[in-house]
Amino acid sequence: MITDETSPQDFVNDRQGDYSHIKGWGIDADVKNDPTYPIKKRNNDEHKGYTWERPDLQDETVEVLQSVERPNLTAVYGTSKPPKGLSGAIRRLAYKYSESSYGRWLPLILADRVDMIEGVLEDFASGHVPNIPKEVGLKSEWKYNKKGFLVKAAAGIVVTGLVLTYLMASSDKKPKHSES
Repeated sequence: MITDETSPQDFVNDRQGDYSHIKGWGIDADVKNDPTYPIKKRNNDEHKGYTWERPDLQDETVEVLQSVERPNLTAVYGTSKPPKGLSGAIRRLAYKYSESSYGRWLPLILADRVDMIEGVLEDFASGHVPNIPKEVGLKSEWKYNKKGFLVKAAAGIVVTGLVLTYLMASSDKKPKHSES
């Protein structure tokens, strides 16, 4: 299935191996244990494969990042927020890796954080001052999870203090250049 064209034969389940060693395998083999029994009329045609026509592909009007495991675009995909800026570059890098790889998911998490910062900078550039405490849900956090809020605040203060202490200590160790 390397092209965009698919047929019902591409979806036929022809795996005839013994999978009884897999926990839970065949759990739905007993029709009396099927939640749709006895309402569903069984004729086993659903096991022969799909018989639907593939829908027309959506027009590609923006850059769409695509998995390396998938040779073609899906018929429909989201276009509301195409990749751009530094976060887009990080996403493009991440999409070069397999979906089962940390090289894929960790950069995507980082790209989300970078995108948030880019959004705040765009707000400032357009003359809008964002209400960051409201947008990150601090009021709800304080109302429903005071202990967690205080732990996060204390951790933030400690980390900030350690970073500032390190920066001050490293600037004191730099040799002073004397002019002769």
